[in-house]
Amino acid sequence: MPRAPHPHVPSQVSAEGKTRHEVARLLLEQGPMTAVVVAEQLGISPTAVRRHLDALLADGEAETRDAPRRGPRGRGRPAKLFLLTEPGRARFGHAYDDLAVSAIRFLAEHAGEDAVRAFAERRIEKLVGPHRPAITGSSDPAARAEALATALTREGYAASTRQVGAPAPGQNVGAQLCQHHCPVAHVAAEFPQLCEAETEAFAKLLGTHVQRLATIARGDSACTTHVPVSTGNPAHPEPESTVPSGRTARIPNGGKPA
Repeated sequence: MPRAPHPHVPSQVSAEGKTRHEVARLLLEQGPMTAVVVAEQLGISPTAVRRHLDALLADGEAETRDAPRRGPRGRGRPAKLFLLTEPGRARFGHAYDDLAVSAIRFLAEHAGEDAVRAFAERRIEKLVGPHRPAITGSSDPAARAEALATALTREGYAASTRQVGAPAPGQNVGAQLCQHHCPVAHVAAEFPQLCEAETEAFAKLLGTHVQRLATIARGDSACTTHVPVSTGNPAHPEPESTVPSGRTARIPNGGKPA
């Protein structure tokens, strides 16, 4: 089903610019993805999509990687997946990054690491606190994860969930909470306490131990958190295609339920 145009594209942007913005937003929220899938989602021709993707590539706002092969290898080149680069993400806003980094550096230098940690915990509590009743209304971790994704999206994180694993003996079924945008990624790259506090807050809200698999701050295409939703030892599958080629993911564990 074609995707409806996003309501927050600036009115002064041309029709061509609005379409390019929608292509970029789709890569932000659902990438990496092929040009064919982008065309299907937006309901426009593959030729038009490729023109916009080529422009994003030329401007350094997008990059490509080979899609993983499924099944036996065939002839021909693998499909290309498109995803946003850090400059591409910046079109969706990284307000006051330099000021924020300078302020937290000052806090660390004059009040110590504990103060930075306290700031990170207070920040995430202020972010998710107003949504707590909606998130904790269900006892099911999967339902809570979906409600948390909705809350994070309202706060600018373009979040979604997906089910992982299979219901088989000894295997855990879980959900992955994916945040496709992080307004504080540049700050968190220097101060991981922001990510750590966020992971622990998620665990408390969801009522279960969670594991952070990937973060935008460390170069991945999304912040991905595994949420086990059944009993037994949790399986923590790697998120698909989140680590850029040539980069090794650093995976911080985190969060225990209160």
